[in-house]
Formats: sequence, structure tokens, C-alpha cells
Amino acid sequence: MTVVLAATMLAMLCGLGIPLVTQRIVDGPIQSKEISALPWLIAGVTLLGIGEAVLFYLRRKVVARPAAEVEARMRFDLYQHLQRLPVSFHDRWQSGQLLSRATNDLTTVRRFVAFASYFLIVNTLVVVIGLGIIAALSPWLLIVSLCGALPLIVISYFFEAKFKVVARRAQDQAGDLTTTVEESVLGIRVLKAFGRGPELSKRFLAQARELRTTELNKISILAALWAVLIVLPELAIAGMLGVGGIGIVNGSMTIGTLVAAVAVSAYLRWPIDSIGWLLAETNQTASALERYWEVIDAQVTITDPVAPVALPKPMRGHVRFEGVRFAFEDGREVLSGIDLDLRPGETVALVGATGSGKTTLTALVPRLADVTGGRVTIDGVDVRDLSLEDLRTVVGTAFEEPVLFSASVTENVGLGVPDVSEAAVREALRVAKAEEFVDALPWGLATRIGEQGLSLSGGQRQRLALARAVVGRPAVLVLDDPLSALDVHTEAEVEAALRRVLHGVTALVVAHRPSTVQLADRVAMLVDGKIAAIGLHRKLLETNEEYRRLLSSMDAEVLEEEVAS
Repeated sequence: MTVVLAATMLAMLCGLGIPLVTQRIVDGPIQSKEISALPWLIAGVTLLGIGEAVLFYLRRKVVARPAAEVEARMRFDLYQHLQRLPVSFHDRWQSGQLLSRATNDLTTVRRFVAFASYFLIVNTLVVVIGLGIIAALSPWLLIVSLCGALPLIVISYFFEAKFKVVARRAQDQAGDLTTTVEESVLGIRVLKAFGRGPELSKRFLAQARELRTTELNKISILAALWAVLIVLPELAIAGMLGVGGIGIVNGSMTIGTLVAAVAVSAYLRWPIDSIGWLLAETNQTASALERYWEVIDAQVTITDPVAPVALPKPMRGHVRFEGVRFAFEDGREVLSGIDLDLRPGETVALVGATGSGKTTLTALVPRLADVTGGRVTIDGVDVRDLSLEDLRTVVGTAFEEPVLFSASVTENVGLGVPDVSEAAVREALRVAKAEEFVDALPWGLATRIGEQGLSLSGGQRQRLALARAVVGRPAVLVLDDPLSALDVHTEAEVEAALRRVLHGVTALVVAHRPSTVQLADRVAMLVDGKIAAIGLHRKLLETNEEYRRLLSSMDAEVLEEEVAS
């Protein structure tokens, strides 16, 4: 970058040198009609021109790599930071806003690093040096030049203050527009099924028009600024010609001096004119960086401990919730004083009404969220004392909404197990009763299943997510309603497979179906963030009226699902 700055500065100085040689030509060979020195002076102009071109080529050649490196590193840092941020952060932020920060905003930063940052420095120095040259040629011509330059600075500052506000608004609106596009693409099936495409189109059109209005406002500000940038230097040159003409008539100035001063002033046109655009780029970059740092400065609340505790060996999988409390950032408490003991190899089903805190409780085991009170332990070790890598190696998770990636079946199933073998993948697929439909895919395990796995049925996606959870043979399994998208027959097959895989593994299973409850050794019922009852399924049915009502509502929901299918 130092080389680029030096090359740019030398190139501009070569350009400034040409008017001085021109002065020598006018006041020398032309004035005296002695042309013996003319070829040398013309050669000097030619060399300066070639030098300027070569140096500008060097600048462009050298600057590309560091500018692209800055963009790439910032984009990588942003992506890595997004991976480390807690799930609660992503719940608050629109994905389109994050996407626009990682793409459009960092492209703006690269343009600034590659061009505007250098020329802001160089053009300022060139203007100062150029004015110094004009002062050396004629103090009166300098005064005329300053009469055009000083108002330019004040007016540029006024316009740029307005431009920065509008630029930030445009970037935020572009993020909103990106969110709408992304949601519409991912939810295209729902939009088509409910005929809501036209309504989303209206929203998109309204956002696009709003963005267009803001962009036109930006253009109007820049247009006014450019008009001022063009007219003031022109008026200054006109004033220089007037003052210089009078000086030549009364003998206080030579023609060469006036020609050189006007040539220097003309050369300064681009550095002066570009200041408006460079300031606009600077403000746009400042807005882009503000948006970038809004994400980078977000606190990573779930981190590795300073001195991680080693995993107990052998792992027994004894999970305890001891006085566990959890509250959101707004202070709303979801869990209050949970005490639950999952003995090694035991399967506990977690049941409760919607909003009772089941999913939140399961998220505390792999530290997708952290307790705000109490603690969760595995084999007596607080999960916050384990490294995240170790913890998530021994805890397998399957979510209610199965998330798949645009990758092969093998890559999706073996997501959490580096260098997973084909045999391990096939065993996990057999457990999840997914091997048959995977083998029927065009390229078997190598088949790319498409973005979000939308080319598969809901049951197929859920079985692949279940296979992903068990492929690493974890000591602890956390399953958030793993059978919700399965039909009755497939559910029976997966249940049978789960009985095999759950043998010897500690499991916490969120259950929304009576059939899932029956997989468990014990059942814990959550009511308003507290364990209201815990025990054997049959015993709870006999003794707990609230549990019976909850199971009855589950049966009704299942019946409705079956009728709908």
C-alpha cells in the first residue's frame, strides 16, 4: 500500500511537471525563436507523460491484491463472528440485513481501499502543491485561485453531511429488500399454496420504490455538488486569464507564466472535482463500516472457558439440571428452578403445553443458550467448563425443524463428525430408517439434496436430521420432537430404530405425540417453566389429571394431522 501511495503521488507530480516545461517552451524557444532546445523540452514532456502512465499502471496493478485481501479478511471475520454469536442474536436480526453487510457493504469498503483512500491523500497534496506552484508563478493568480477553492471546501462539507445520512438510509433499505427476496425464495411453496405472491410483490415493489427514491435523493445531492465543483474552478480560470492578461499588457507577467498557471489550474480540475466524489465514497464507506461493526461488536456470550475441563473418561452421560433458571434479555423468565436428573442410559420425555419452555430447556445442554441461574452438568462437570467442541461432540442434537444444506447426503449426515466413514453414515441412516430412500436417490450418498432439502419430503428431511444426530454415537442425545413430520407407518419404523439407538444413551426427548412419550423410561411435565410432575408414563396417567388432559390434547392433534394427510 506504501508502494501504491508513492506511485500515485509520483504520477500526479509528473502531470504537474508538464505545465512547468510548457512555460519553458513558451518563454524560451517560442519567445526567442531559437528552437535548438525545443526537442529536449518536448522529450521532457513526453517522458513525463510516459512516466505518469506507467506509474498509474503500477498503482492499479499493485493495489488490486491488498484491497481484495482486506475485503476477503473482513468478510471471513464477519462470517466467523456470525457463527460464534448466540442463537438469540440471529433471532433478532433479519438475515437479509446480515447478507447485505457481508456483500454490498464490504464491496464498498474494497472500492474505498483500492481507490478513494489513496486519492483523498494524493489529491489533497497535489492541490496544495499545485497552489504552491501557482503562488511561485504569480501571487495574484494564487489569490484568484483561492477565491474559487475556499468556497468549494465549505460547500462540499455541507453537501457531504447531507449525503452521509441518505447513504446510510439507502444501505438499510437495501438490506430490507434483500430480506424480502430471501424470505420469498425460501418460502415460495407457502406463497404459491396460499396465493400470497401478489401481496409479497406489492411489498417488494413498495420497498424497491422507497429505495429508488432514496437513491434518486443521493443523485440529486451529488448532482448539485458536481455543478458547484465544475463551475467554481471554471470561474477561477476565467479570473486568472483576466488578471494574467492585464499583467502581460503592463509587462508584469510573461505569456509563459500565464500559460503555465492556467495549465496547472486545469490539471488541478480533476483533483478538485474528484473531492466531491471521494467524500461521497468516504461517507458511504463510513456508513458501510458502521453497519459492519454493528455486527462485529455484538457480544459473543457463549464462549470456551479460559481453562477448559477435560471430558470425563469413560463418558457415562449422567445429565443433571440443578436449580436451572433462564430469562431472555428483556427479563422475561422462561424457566424457574428446574431440577431434573437424567441417569446414564436413561431416556426422559419432556412434555408440556406450547410456551412451557421445553425447547429452551433442551437448548441448554449443548449450550445453544446459557443458563441465567443454576447449572447443567454432564458426569458432574458443568457444561460451561467444557470446551464447546468437546461438549458438542458428546451431545447429539436433532431439531423439530430439520435444517439441511445444499450438499451431499454424506456431508449433511456427517456434519458434526470430521472425516466420517461411509460405514458410519450408512449405520446412522439405517437407525433413522433413511437408507432405503437415500439409495433410491440418483447418486445415492453423493446426491446433493438442494438448498434446505426442499426436494425431499418433510419425513425424509427429519430422518436425515435424526441420522446426523446419532452418526457420532454421542453419549447424550437431545431430540426436539424428532417424529413430528413422519407418517404413522414411518413413525413406527423410526420408533423401533430409536429404541435400539437409545439403549445405553442418555436422551432428553421433547414429545408432542403420545407414541414418542412411550419411548421414554420416565416423563417430565413442564408447566409455566417448572417441573410439575415426573415419573413413569403409566403412573402419571393414573395419578395426574393435568397430565391426562395434556396427553388427550396430543391425541387430538395427531388425529387432526392424520385426517389432514
